[in-house]
Amino acid sequence: MTEATNPIQFNLDLPVAIIGAGPIGLAAAANLAIQKVPFIVLESGQQVAENIRKWQHVHLFSPWQYDIDKAARKLLEETNWKSPQDDILPTGQELIDQYLNPLSELPVLKESIRYNSKVVSIARKENDKMKSLNREKQPFEIYVEHDHGVELVEARAVIDATGTWGNPNPATSNGVWLSSEKECQDHIEYGIPNVKENTNHYANKTIAVIGSGHSAINTLLELAELQIEYPQTKLLWILRKKQVADAFGGEEKDALEARGALGTKIHSLVDSGKVKVYTPFYTMQVKALNEQLELVGRYHDEIISIKEIDELIVNTGNRPDFSIEQELRLSIDPATESVEALAPLIDPNVHSCGTVRPHGEAILRQPEQGLYIVGMKSYGRAPTFLMATGYEQVRSITAYLAGDIEASKRVELDLPETGVCSTNPNNTGASCC
Repeated sequence: MTEATNPIQFNLDLPVAIIGAGPIGLAAAANLAIQKVPFIVLESGQQVAENIRKWQHVHLFSPWQYDIDKAARKLLEETNWKSPQDDILPTGQELIDQYLNPLSELPVLKESIRYNSKVVSIARKENDKMKSLNREKQPFEIYVEHDHGVELVEARAVIDATGTWGNPNPATSNGVWLSSEKECQDHIEYGIPNVKENTNHYANKTIAVIGSGHSAINTLLELAELQIEYPQTKLLWILRKKQVADAFGGEEKDALEARGALGTKIHSLVDSGKVKVYTPFYTMQVKALNEQLELVGRYHDEIISIKEIDELIVNTGNRPDFSIEQELRLSIDPATESVEALAPLIDPNVHSCGTVRPHGEAILRQPEQGLYIVGMKSYGRAPTFLMATGYEQVRSITAYLAGDIEASKRVELDLPETGVCSTNPNNTGASCC
């Protein structure tokens, strides 16, 4: 360490609490393990990476070289672990099997990971949000639900790596959840469904996909494969772009080849007429109609209804849930719902994931000393997050918590130039990741 003093002086006998055992949470644990800082990982699921398991059939855009945290790699390479080939694109399942599961089984991590431990609230000991006197001296109190009831866990610092998955945006273009949409949940999927394993659910039906990002494109391409075998399957693509071509991205010019290939494939699919496109379509309401769905929206300045939809797939992104931090002092950007100081760096109206500058502990600090929101949740609603960026976040934060201020200020992130996602302030659909 370049500086022996710890920047957070109080409760050093307590562990750092990491919430979430996904890639970013486990990377934080790996960094703390190497620095010999006590920690505990609280995971609500029965195993690591519960959220990834919901999209385990999907390939990542980034190859293995950007998917493995440096500290985690160092720990794994001290065992008989076999590193995946750098230039291969893993699926979510492969990410779990070849990286996250072996990492979580390392003794230095395994003994500190607690499963079936759902964090329901975090507070300061003997303080609500209003109390200021000696606040920073008090440990965090984390309320954890598990099979045996509620347990109180104390921690010197908290790293929230819970992400945003499981808290989707609605189908409506203005982001408002309506009861009529909630009442149609039996016929709505949020995210990228595993079409191959649910053939009967989609075959020979009319399916509408809402969204203009790569999740929507992935979904449409999987459904197009189903359409070959079941030609009565009808595909509708609902998006807000002025022109559908705006959703194709950089295609062959994309520095992430797999992502560019998606644009090329969907371009071909649209040109062939196998997908009927409605754009710009601003969804106002989803309604049930005779055991089917109806989309009411504004299309070319007219209010129209798209009817006879059997299944709706909503790929409009996710949003953060700060309910567990309700009694803590947060600084959250009102537009992106990201960490406030991070917002100007990641705003999708201006930036793509390739133009987001590396950032660490200083940017991610909250008014609540010792609390850090990292990973996808730190980006709020912005879709410009890359996994490697999250690894750099926790490397910097854990260095700071270990007392190495100089290391926390360094930039140790190497990403490919993407250069293809829109940086046009007038294009609010700059989603790329």
